[in-house]
Amino acid sequence: MTGQKASNELRVAIAGLGSIGTKIASALDQGIEGLTLSAVAVRNPAKHQAFIGGLCRPPQIVPIEQLGEVADIVVECAPSSQLRAIVEPAVKRGKAAVVVSVGGLLDNFDLVDLAGANGGRIIVPTGALIGLDAVNAAAIGNIHSVKMVTRKPIDGLKGAPFIVENNIDIDNLREPLKLFEGTAREAAKGFPANLNVAVALSLAGVGPDRTSVQIWADPTVTRNVHRIEVEADSARFSMSIENIPSENPKTGLITALSVIALLRKQRATLCVGT
Repeated sequence: MTGQKASNELRVAIAGLGSIGTKIASALDQGIEGLTLSAVAVRNPAKHQAFIGGLCRPPQIVPIEQLGEVADIVVECAPSSQLRAIVEPAVKRGKAAVVVSVGGLLDNFDLVDLAGANGGRIIVPTGALIGLDAVNAAAIGNIHSVKMVTRKPIDGLKGAPFIVENNIDIDNLREPLKLFEGTAREAAKGFPANLNVAVALSLAGVGPDRTSVQIWADPTVTRNVHRIEVEADSARFSMSIENIPSENPKTGLITALSVIALLRKQRATLCVGT
């Protein structure tokens, strides 16, 4: 029966079947060792009926607050405004929550304490950023500074609160324009659909108030470009990645693949990376 599991299988539920959620659901349906897709939660079930019905083992559809009842791992792939409604019931039940909209976690950081009090876990995938292992390792010692510069195509930035509130016209740009410079915490508020990557970087390193971020609208690029520079006692390193946008221009294609890689690690015999 859907929602049940073999004794050695972890049940995975997904909140949201957008460009990220559908890829994760398909990967689970095709088979990830030791895992099974038990349930999904979507705003409009009828819209996703064909996709769900087309899976080899269609999961049950449940309200978001019930995902933790039918799963061991709940994967959040929804707008950040829904983060609390998805994560809180899961970690209260001692389950694991994989958070994609990590920018929304900063305004709901009490969920980390709630998870700790109930034996739950909140897991942030690497997402659109390489090198989080190195940042995590450097943070065991002393990191002096973390700087990140993000350049995005125009379509990937449209509608961001910072742009709307400041009446910035980016539609007719012919050259790169620096939109923002500040902390990762400020960036997450001004660009909630764009800067999950900066928040993940900050949580791996020196925190959201000490991580410096620049955001550029750049008509000369077709990919989401991130460059990070880290100065630490153990190493000085920089990294750059150009992510191909998914069907949603605000989200990189590699984000879904990162969650799938994380899920594969849950029961893998060999794990590479911290």
